[in-house]
Amino acid sequence: MHILLIGYGKTSQCIAKQLFEQGHQITTISRSPKTDAYATHDIQDVHQLDLTQIAPIDGVYVLLSPNESTLEAYQKTYVDSVQPICNALKQHPVQRIIVVSSTRIYGENQGEQIKDDSIIQPKDVQGQLLLKMEQLYQQAFPQQCIVIRPTGIYGTSVARMIKLAENTQHYPNVHYSNRIHIEDLARFLVHLLHVEHPDKSYLVTNSHPIAMHLIIQWFQQQLNLPILELDSLEVSGKRIYATHMREMGFELKHEDCFEDYQKLLA
Repeated sequence: MHILLIGYGKTSQCIAKQLFEQGHQITTISRSPKTDAYATHDIQDVHQLDLTQIAPIDGVYVLLSPNESTLEAYQKTYVDSVQPICNALKQHPVQRIIVVSSTRIYGENQGEQIKDDSIIQPKDVQGQLLLKMEQLYQQAFPQQCIVIRPTGIYGTSVARMIKLAENTQHYPNVHYSNRIHIEDLARFLVHLLHVEHPDKSYLVTNSHPIAMHLIIQWFQQQLNLPILELDSLEVSGKRIYATHMREMGFELKHEDCFEDYQKLLA
């Protein structure tokens, strides 16, 4: 199959490597030069996307991310790009388009459980824009589109967590966070390319929500740093569980984030 990756960051690179090893032809679209040998790389602005000179495309991955979290950046990156991408793909025999969105579309923030069948109620404009993007792709490709909502992606660096450990003496409350290892996310995205009757959307997480202060304390213990104090037992964040992925029988290789953090620290 000929696979197009629109947006070529770290997750896309993992996907491309796995697809390459499976024997697929890969083309990527990004804003800056790329050099790895897994794919043919094309520098384009997705808002003026031109795919007329590219061989027929069978599968598409859309993994775009804004440079900042402003409303303007979200609008431009996620919503304004949909129409030019869909227009450019019209001439191609696309069998599947996999669009990576975000769990930000779920507005809960008091430790609630979120599963694949949970009601979607964005609480901020960024979440509303992400949901609009999902809906536009599903309308344009009603049979081919699968939406992916990953939780926090980890597995390449612990620099941010080390900085938090060094600079956090107090944590305000019990804030639940959720994560998925980049290798597992990429494996699942590649797996979906071949699933015969997929669901319309999937949460992708290790289904082990953890309070953020506990993770920072673990790093502080490993680094022999002073242990932070928790200021309040008030709960925030959300606890996310990947029910559709589990029902499919897909197995993660990285269930325990602390094992991975230990390896990265080493």
